[in-house]
Amino acid sequence: MLKVLLVVAVIAVVVWFLVRLTLRRLDGGGPSRPRVIGPDDDPDFLRGLDGPRKPEDD
Repeated sequence: MLKVLLVVAVIAVVVWFLVRLTLRRLDGGGPSRPRVIGPDDDPDFLRGLDGPRKPEDD
């Protein structure tokens, strides 16, 4: 019984690896999520800090 469970686990790991590899190639090989850029890393945001500000509505 233990040998059967071990064989099933090995087959599951191999199938999981092949599916991940196939999906990554279909996706273009890039990361699955885009990189998050904070406002301090965004050049447009930093450039806009030197400009005039709108008056706040109270």
